[in-house]
Amino acid sequence: MSKITKTDEQWRQELDAETYRVTREHGTERAFSHPGFPKSEGLFTCACCGAALFTQESKYESGCGWPSFYAPKPDAPVAESRDTTFGMVRTEVHCEECGAHLGHVFPDGPAPTGMRYCINGVSIRFTPSENATEN
Repeated sequence: MSKITKTDEQWRQELDAETYRVTREHGTERAFSHPGFPKSEGLFTCACCGAALFTQESKYESGCGWPSFYAPKPDAPVAESRDTTFGMVRTEVHCEECGAHLGHVFPDGPAPTGMRYCINGVSIRFTPSENATEN
């Protein structure tokens, strides 16, 4: 159960239309439509509530068109649920703090986990570490 609860109207006032559609209505942004994120050290946080979800160290280029990670940050509020929309069975990932839809996870990622957390770019924000340097 989400810890942060807001009405749809509150979310609509806080989020841009695309972020609302993806995170609150379980949408998906078009592949390759999100601009790249910096490659400096930092955290990827939930676009809705700011919870720390993924680290730069777990991000990799999968070629799928969405930001990909091989694992959430340790102790991140990333939860999974079964998704049977569009005639498929997939594993949805969402923010446990606010219920935001983040994307899906697939068992075709790199070591060390073998998982690919395929995350909508509008569902996350990049927050650089204080000591980060641009690559």
